Amino acid sequence: MDKDFNKSIKPVKFVLGSQYFLYFGVMGIFLPYFNLYCYHLDFSGFQIGALSAIRSFALVLCPPIWGFMADRFQTRRPIYIFCNFISTVIWVFYFFTTDFWAMLVISGFYGIFYTPIISFLEAFTMDVLGKEKKSYGRIRAWGSIAFIVVVITLGKIIDLYSIEIILILIFTGSMFQAGISLKIPSITITKEKSFTPKVRVLLKRRAIVFLFCAFLMLVSHGTYYGFYSIHLENLGYGNTFIGICWALASIAEILVMIKSDIIFKHFSIDNVLVFSFMVATLRWFALFFATNPVAILFLQIFHAVTYGTFHVASILYIDSLTTDETKTMGQAVNNATTYGLGLMVGFFFNGYLFETMGLFRLFMISSFIALGGGVLLKCSQIMDHRAGLS
Repeated sequence: MDKDFNKSIKPVKFVLGSQYFLYFGVMGIFLPYFNLYCYHLDFSGFQIGALSAIRSFALVLCPPIWGFMADRFQTRRPIYIFCNFISTVIWVFYFFTTDFWAMLVISGFYGIFYTPIISFLEAFTMDVLGKEKKSYGRIRAWGSIAFIVVVITLGKIIDLYSIEIILILIFTGSMFQAGISLKIPSITITKEKSFTPKVRVLLKRRAIVFLFCAFLMLVSHGTYYGFYSIHLENLGYGNTFIGICWALASIAEILVMIKSDIIFKHFSIDNVLVFSFMVATLRWFALFFATNPVAILFLQIFHAVTYGTFHVASILYIDSLTTDETKTMGQAVNNATTYGLGLMVGFFFNGYLFETMGLFRLFMISSFIALGGGVLLKCSQIMDHRAGLS
């Protein structure tokens, strides 16, 4: 890494923090309300699941390709800026149609350029932090702050106006993020001839087992991320309460992320991962029964673990497996497997069964999926320990 870059570490942290803030601010609009917007367009559960799944399919396919190009040709910054601007332009097409098939095509093209952004941002942050990687949560927390602010205020705005306003707000946030992405510095990593063999670390058993378990974790989140707002509306709750629920989850998440360095001083990454799976099992199981607003709000606190600790531990785990010159690829594969393939399967599964089984039963199924991932990961850790790999 360049010496000049080290001298300007604080301004760079500010730029990265702003990127997380804008990225997850937009996510705070999109995640709770885009599917609800589609629901108000009278799309079926399968159509909503399909729109969510095609974005996840893009997340499976595109980030590893973009990540390989970035690491192989040292073009991380240009690709990051390019994807920010092009995805913002593509979003504009949503303004001109409410047809399902047209929106499916737009979602596909949008996903090609939007999905690599977060994995590139994670790689930038790991490089910036250097030996302080366990404090990653402090920079990432800016994203959660934005998410909280957005979901609290947006519910009231939608109640006053209409849900169509989310299209304008997402475009505005994306435009600001694209502009600030120009401030991301170039980071030069000493390139070795053995790039391709180094990528093969992701094909080792430890990496494959972890990625499969992480995939199951995100499959179990498909009901929550895809249909939670619809679930609450069907229970009779308004947009303001829906926003509060999402905000409470992010508040819990941000507290964990700010203190992530302390958590990982006392607990190993492996133990934090397994604990996250067990809490997810409990959370989805409890949502099978929950209809009371107090119970629903209380269960949102569990997001601190099912997303907060799990996400930070996953980023650190993948970072520990990869070399400096393959970190973009590593984070891209992690995001593709989890937030891409995992959510894609989760969205399709839930969309297909939404109208026949109902969301309460789908939360119960999600609980068993999370349990399976946690048990498998723990068994793998025990095998590694006996083999002297940990």
